[in-house]
Amino acid sequence: MRDTANSVAFRRAISPAAATTDNTALVSQIIDTNGYEGLVFAIIIGALADADATFTVLVEHGDAANLSDAAAVPDAQLTGTEADASFTFAADDATRKIGYVGSKRYVRLTITPAGNSGNAFIAAVALLMHGRFWPLS
Repeated sequence: MRDTANSVAFRRAISPAAATTDNTALVSQIIDTNGYEGLVFAIIIGALADADATFTVLVEHGDAANLSDAAAVPDAQLTGTEADASFTFAADDATRKIGYVGSKRYVRLTITPAGNSGNAFIAAVALLMHGRFWPLS
């Protein structure tokens, strides 16, 4: 086994919360990638009660700390695709991931439900890797 605990930093992206019961987008914290060379969003999906809901993933990046300059990340700067990270009502208790390899400092994840009128439990964590300094706290 290799030590990965000291080479990965975790950041809260989308906090666990009460179930989403409508089509309001879930927008992550803005993740500052300064000092790191890799970022992966891990999406944690709990129970999804609606029988026809879909959940679309979008990754945006920019240079402004508040992402006032946010733009959709080009596909060439993602590892995996937003389509593969997206999911439907059939993804109960599953996980998805999408990585970022772009050059912008700030990144965020948005999960937008459509057709959702039931309970949807969703959270996400950002994993920052390949830090300039080691071990990572």
